Amino acid sequence: MGTIVERPRKDGTVAYMAQIAVMREGRSHRESKTFDRQPAAAAWIKKREKELLAPGGLAAATASRRNATLADAIDRYTKESRKELGRTKAQVLRSIKQDEIADIACADLTSRDIVALAGRLGQSRTPATVANYLSHLRAVIAIAEPAWGFLVDEKIMVDTFKVTKRLGMTGKSKQRDRRPTLDELDKLLSYFEAGRRKRPRSMPMAAICAFALFSARREEEITTILWDDLDVEGRRVLVRDMKDPQNKDGNHMWCELPEEALRIAQAQPRTAAQIFPYNHRTVCANMTRATHFLEIENLHFHDLRHEGVSRLCEMGKTIPQAASVSGHRNWNTLKRYAHIRQVGDKYEGWPWLDKLAPKPTEGSSAAA
Repeated sequence: MGTIVERPRKDGTVAYMAQIAVMREGRSHRESKTFDRQPAAAAWIKKREKELLAPGGLAAATASRRNATLADAIDRYTKESRKELGRTKAQVLRSIKQDEIADIACADLTSRDIVALAGRLGQSRTPATVANYLSHLRAVIAIAEPAWGFLVDEKIMVDTFKVTKRLGMTGKSKQRDRRPTLDELDKLLSYFEAGRRKRPRSMPMAAICAFALFSARREEEITTILWDDLDVEGRRVLVRDMKDPQNKDGNHMWCELPEEALRIAQAQPRTAAQIFPYNHRTVCANMTRATHFLEIENLHFHDLRHEGVSRLCEMGKTIPQAASVSGHRNWNTLKRYAHIRQVGDKYEGWPWLDKLAPKPTEGSSAAA
């Protein structure tokens, strides 16, 4: 007999996972499939059990499982995942499907095959990127057998990571320590403001850069902050879907907002639901073009977040206080800032703050 398991989703709806297990003449077979409606799940169980119990049905199902390739597993994962695949993960899985490993049957897949894949990937990618590719592949392999009955052993990924790490084929990304100078920031913001005077409706890159610096926020977080997420009285902001190694969907977190960042946010026009209603990829592209034009070497938009956390530490903030702004849940990741000595705030009296977010005159009120 098949069973139906109710599984609540994050959006409040319920999914119905139909499971069947058939054993006949010493041969066993398990399958599962998820439905939006319970009657559909029950109908599938009835239909599928009839097919499996028919002459030759179980043998055909077993053969199908044995012949399923890694490409088949990736396709099932992409099609049936209820979570929206991120742009990077989707691109990684497409790349793996184009590799020769995709044609190998899951039942025949070994750690040696995946180590060979890592070697091919490493010809044009860093060890950290290769590790990222293998992590996304591991997510597929981890559920291929329990979800779809594909004959693949999850342990091969454990062996793969052990080998690739010892051979230096995978590794952690190197921490960037690039910080912009005040002179570099002056050149950048002057460049952006000059462009905006010519094109008043263009993206306010100078304000976005300054907000990133003072708030220590990532570009994607900045462009998704809603006006409703801004708590002026509490001087904090709700950061939605904050980056997380495991899962960022629904990972919302309140973060403290320094006074300078709050001023910049309040200075923006209310033309949309978001404070900065722009594409985060365009933000980074604009930054890249500007640094190339100004011949500012090796400066990325994400370095402004590093600068923001460094500034907090230089002002004498503790690691927990800095984390309340940056949103780091694991304070161990902030140990790199522990060596920074308190030297004060180099942005005190920074003229760009008043240019981008003039202080309200006496008697006027800031936007809520």
